[in-house]
Amino acid sequence: MQIGEVAARTELSLRTIRHYEETGLVIPSARSQGGFRLYTETDVTRLMVIRRMKPLGFTLDQMRDLLDATDRLDDDAGLTDDERDALIDRVRGYERDASEQVDRLRVQLARAEEFAATLATRLRQRPGTQP
Repeated sequence: MQIGEVAARTELSLRTIRHYEETGLVIPSARSQGGFRLYTETDVTRLMVIRRMKPLGFTLDQMRDLLDATDRLDDDAGLTDDERDALIDRVRGYERDASEQVDRLRVQLARAEEFAATLATRLRQRPGTQP
C-alpha cells in the first residue's frame, strides 16, 4: 500500500511516517516503478508499535531497540537459548516501563478529572453562571 493509505490506517501524518523512515524505524518494503513508497502489513504493524510508544515517552532509540528485539525474536533463526532469553528480558523491560508510565498517566488523568470537576462545581455554585 502507498504512504497515504498507511497514514490513514495508522493515524500518522505523511511527514511523521517519512521522519520515521529517515530515522530508520520503518523502511518501506518496496518502491513502485514511479518511485512511490510501498508498505506491507508488517510495516503498518511497526508503525503502530511506534505510535503506541510515543505517548508513553519512549525515545526513538528505545523504539529502535524494542523493534530490533522483537524482529529478532520473530525471526528466531539461529538464536541461541541465551540470546533468546536476553531478547525476551529486553522486551519485558519495555513492558515494565510501559506499565509504569500507564500508571503515572492514570494518576495524572484522575487529577485532571478531579480539577475539572472542582471547577464545574464552583461554577454551579455561582448564581448566573452556566457549567
